[in-house]
Amino acid sequence: MKKLLSTLALVSALGLGVFGLANISYADDTKAVATATEAAPVADAVVPAAPADAAVAPAAPVPDKGDTAWMIVATVLVLMMCVPGLGLFYGGMARQKNMLSVLMQTFMLTCLLGVLWAIYGYSIAFTEGTTPFFGGFSRLFLSGITPDSTVATFSKGVVIPEYIYMCFQLTFAVITPALIVGAFAERMKFSAILFFMVLWFTFSYLPIAHMVWFWSGPDAFTSAEAGAKANELAGFIFGKGALDFAGGTVVHINAGIAGLVGALVLGKRIGFGREAMPPHSVTMTMIGASLLWVGWFGFNVGSNLEASGFATLVFANTLLATCAAAVSWMFVEWFTKGKPSMLGAASGAIAGLVAITPACGFSGPMGAIVLGLIVSPLCFTFVTKVKSAFGYDDSLDVFGVHCVGGIFGALATGIVVNPALGGTGVYDYVANAVGSYDMVTQMTSQAWGVGVTIVWSAVVAYVAYKVVDLVIGLRVSEEDEREGLDTAEHGERAYHM
Repeated sequence: MKKLLSTLALVSALGLGVFGLANISYADDTKAVATATEAAPVADAVVPAAPADAAVAPAAPVPDKGDTAWMIVATVLVLMMCVPGLGLFYGGMARQKNMLSVLMQTFMLTCLLGVLWAIYGYSIAFTEGTTPFFGGFSRLFLSGITPDSTVATFSKGVVIPEYIYMCFQLTFAVITPALIVGAFAERMKFSAILFFMVLWFTFSYLPIAHMVWFWSGPDAFTSAEAGAKANELAGFIFGKGALDFAGGTVVHINAGIAGLVGALVLGKRIGFGREAMPPHSVTMTMIGASLLWVGWFGFNVGSNLEASGFATLVFANTLLATCAAAVSWMFVEWFTKGKPSMLGAASGAIAGLVAITPACGFSGPMGAIVLGLIVSPLCFTFVTKVKSAFGYDDSLDVFGVHCVGGIFGALATGIVVNPALGGTGVYDYVANAVGSYDMVTQMTSQAWGVGVTIVWSAVVAYVAYKVVDLVIGLRVSEEDEREGLDTAEHGERAYHM
């Protein structure tokens, strides 16, 4: 317990001891449902002419086919990140006797949580609720969604079909819990994983997604008064002005801190620190990392919700930050350990992707490169020095890469958004122009997002682990752990040789 408290204190200091930030965040509105047009009058009906000065109601916006097609592709790319990308990336780093268990965990979490997303998750995350922490129940069982219903994008008067938006957000909702698996890999019961993930998904992922990403859409900002009202209806962290384009807080910090809590609650693997536990297939890890990298373009660029010129900036930032981070990790490892490794290069690429995720729609290309160059030494230090100093067994370095990289990226977003540094600035939807930038204000907002996510996720995770342990137990037996979870938990093996 002392190690848990001391480690959480370190994380909080890292997240809250930096700066903060202000204004607009991610943007999605499930309330902008398109209504069917009235039936035209019959041909021989006499229709009185409208007065010359009568206002003509504007036509409801119609989704662009290009935007819709891109969102379908982006959704498939993000799904590929989880199955098979994340499974191969994690599985290659595990020992051979646990490879299949990791694949099974990521695969089945995708399926289970995908169903729960449709039943209640989407509604709680992306509809208006009575508080800024939780959504409502208007979309339970996807009620009210039709092929004609739409949601807002970031541009006024532009919408996309609600079905594809719901599916796009589903892929985020399933890969985030799956990321946690790497922290307690090789020692937790499959049944306990499923139970824990349902609890954490319900009480951590959904509220955080609502707090960060829910708003009324750009069309609600018609005046200063209307904008103030719209911000009151938005999620809590969004209302604080925190910027998170594609999930630095919602995905990476959220999952990373839950993983750390899990590693501490479950304890170390048998033989950790005494026996060598090298990855059984760095080849498999490289394949998984590459699939994650490709899929991440759906993750980040898809979060723009439109196939626009702005989406190409997000694409460039995602590509450049990843390249820079992989190079940075390689040289840091080369300098400190004497040899550059494939595992390190893959880890650096993932660290770069994590860091650029919240900033990809706000940074300029040079800012993205700087983020990539800085994040790798930071994550490398946590994966090697800090992990060793505190003695926690984060099996596949979920905390060291995702949480630390996510905290850095979320806070750095408040700096690289500065137009003077090549950033996009923060858009003012009332003025329909980029607003003024104030570093202290913006960094304060970013710190709100980081701090709330760390505390909320850590508390929910700790309670959920304890509930699961009390009801069915968290950890496999010592005999099963030594045998390997492939055989002990699933009755089959990844390899027969």
